[in-house]
Amino acid sequence: MVDASLVSKQKLRVLVVDDDASLAQSIKLNIERAGFICTTVSSPDDALKRIDSEEFDVVLCDLRMPEMSGIDFIKQACAVHSHIAIVLMTGFGTNELALDAMRAGAYDYISKPFTPDQLLLTLRKIEEREKLRTENEILRSEIEQRYNFSNIIAQSNVMKEIFETVKRLANFNTTVLISGESGTGKELLARAIHHNSPRRGKPFIAINCGAIPENLMESELFGHKKGAFTDASRDKIGLFEEAHGGTIFLDEIGELPMHLQVKLLRVLQEQQIQPVGDEKVRAIDVRVVAATLKNLDEAVDNGEFRDDLFYRLNVVSIEIPPLRERPEDIAVLAEHFIQKHNKKLGTHIKKLQPDALKCLMSYSWKGNVRELENCIERALVLSETKSIDICSLPEHIQAAGGLTPRLLPRLQVNNLSIKQQTKALEKDLIIKALDQTSGNRTHAAKVLEISHRALLYKIKEFKLDK
Repeated sequence: MVDASLVSKQKLRVLVVDDDASLAQSIKLNIERAGFICTTVSSPDDALKRIDSEEFDVVLCDLRMPEMSGIDFIKQACAVHSHIAIVLMTGFGTNELALDAMRAGAYDYISKPFTPDQLLLTLRKIEEREKLRTENEILRSEIEQRYNFSNIIAQSNVMKEIFETVKRLANFNTTVLISGESGTGKELLARAIHHNSPRRGKPFIAINCGAIPENLMESELFGHKKGAFTDASRDKIGLFEEAHGGTIFLDEIGELPMHLQVKLLRVLQEQQIQPVGDEKVRAIDVRVVAATLKNLDEAVDNGEFRDDLFYRLNVVSIEIPPLRERPEDIAVLAEHFIQKHNKKLGTHIKKLQPDALKCLMSYSWKGNVRELENCIERALVLSETKSIDICSLPEHIQAAGGLTPRLLPRLQVNNLSIKQQTKALEKDLIIKALDQTSGNRTHAAKVLEISHRALLYKIKEFKLDK
């Protein structure tokens, strides 16, 4: 996340260019009184030298100056320093002059005589623009870092080989088909392909083909014209058109209905779309990355997926192995998720205990990386110490490591199940603590000798908040 406070702390730096020394000084006083930093010079040549050697966000320049006109100054300054917002000050303000200034590269112009409030309003607008520009640069940098291959967490050789493959193909427009079980990180890999390609500055549009009703799918993908069907009250741009210049990620491509498979094939072959109800086709420039957890080879053999579309999608195929087949990635992923969710939850867990790591390494992870992340987040909530031990892990993961939960007294004489007795006792104690404290959860947590966060998690787990 962008730290807005850090962005807002930077003061706007203003350079005033005017051969009228008294006016320039008056402007400087008003600007500094408003909390900005201001420097004055008397000539355009001096101004060009200053902006070459110092950092400025705004230049206020007079239209009529010796040596050079304000318009000529704007052209020279913008040719080298396009990021600086230049505001022209003139006593001869006309629409034609304003257009000339804008064409030369000016941000705005202000007519003399102007009040301090008018000047400050212009500067405030520029300040807001600068904040947004800075925030966008920070966000872009964070996104690039997040999807940089060195920051995708993996230790196994098979995943490192996949990253090397993706690095090689990222710069090409090749269609990519990613296969793997749910939770293995197919979308993360697709985003990495996009953000490491020349298309990184354009949209990345992700769509789950299995999550949209079949009758809406064509309109969502390709758009529609007003009146194309009953509810089409206006023109709609489809996701392919929204992704123009960028990448579209078609998750669960195996769920795409057969009649849309034909249309998708045409899009891939001709780089054109035809909105529903429109007689005209539209050219698009989109890279397609598709993903599936189905075996598309079998789907083709069974007549559930078109073979020509399969071959068109399967130009480069990447299969992400399940987490259980690469246990060497579990420890580094767990450490990554501890750090990630410490920030999110405000916890301060430092490490995994060896017995807890043994359980994680022994578990089969049917939900893959996504299930591991959820497990770590749960453990951070429930942990009472500075590390994650086996007691913070779900019982089915403890059992995978050949470990059993802490022995607890029995609640039912004829029931010898440790798992059932543990849960039953926990639930019963929480109910009694809440009853004793008249529902005050903070006090109940103290009585139970657990954290308030752990109590809230248990209340949700046992469905006691209904």
